[in-house]
Amino acid sequence: MSEEKDELRDDQQQDPQLEGNATEASAEEMVEETPKEPTAEEKYAELNDRFLRLYAEFENYRRRTNEERLQLISTAGKDLIVSMLPVIDNFERAIVTNEKLEDIAPMKEGFHLIYNMFKSTLESKGLKPMEAKGQAFDSDLHEAIANIPAPDKKMQGKVIEDVEKGYYLNDKVIRFAKVVVGQ
Repeated sequence: MSEEKDELRDDQQQDPQLEGNATEASAEEMVEETPKEPTAEEKYAELNDRFLRLYAEFENYRRRTNEERLQLISTAGKDLIVSMLPVIDNFERAIVTNEKLEDIAPMKEGFHLIYNMFKSTLESKGLKPMEAKGQAFDSDLHEAIANIPAPDKKMQGKVIEDVEKGYYLNDKVIRFAKVVVGQ
């Protein structure tokens, strides 16, 4: 037993020495593990690489958006054209049918039906006719092509006649109304 106590005392005496050696060794290892400060050339190379990658990514983005824009422009009217095809078909049928017709009344009715179909198709795409007759002249909506004496004082400065209709597409003027204004 006394031998075991002596060994424990020896171990306890050695432990403080081991701890001191261990802390010295770990301090040396930490000094070796800390990364070196990159040199100016390494920093330059890293920043240049990042710049080139960002520049290439931006160029790819710009090219891709330009291609998408061109594709959108080239197919922008596709929806409208496809919706107008039945109107063209009806006009072709009317032309073929009218070659054999003797009575003009059915022909007039057919053209009115086709006109209404054409108009409703355009209205479903956002087209609205502009009501100008009797309204006050507005240079943002109307184009005055003539000034005439007003039939009465109430019509002065107002649209007397609508020569060519104006149109809105989704509440934006796409064609100004050509009007005659009373003075």
